Amino acid sequence: MTFRNPLILGLALALLLSGCGIFGGGKDKSGRIKVTEDMTTAIGVNGYLWKASLDSLASLPISQTDSGGGIIITDWFIDPSVPTERLKVTITISDRRLRADALDVFVYRQVLREGVWLKASVQEGTEKKIEDTILTRARALWIQTLDD
Repeated sequence: MTFRNPLILGLALALLLSGCGIFGGGKDKSGRIKVTEDMTTAIGVNGYLWKASLDSLASLPISQTDSGGGIIITDWFIDPSVPTERLKVTITISDRRLRADALDVFVYRQVLREGVWLKASVQEGTEKKIEDTILTRARALWIQTLDD
């Protein structure tokens, strides 16, 4: 698959890199992110999916979160190299179990035409790549708790 849109490519790369932990986050003294088993019940949704989602969106401006309802919404993000396009991401987590079908990612894209932001299509596979990044990160967090 080739990316023809630099804004989508930039967002995908940022999400993939943040999912690997490059952008830091809530780490303990050893540099590992600390997620405890009770995180899966302390909030309304799975704690691993929640933390992995926030980690994966770390490079984007977050406008709203609701851990009880499992919703994370970013503000519009404009890549400086493509100022006529902007993206917004909404993530919903619908279960307390670590399950792939408990996670939904929606990406919205708009383009600027004559001073007005118009709805535009998102490159196919973008939402799936973000979901995969989050699920991979959530599994890593879960495995990390088993090692502790």
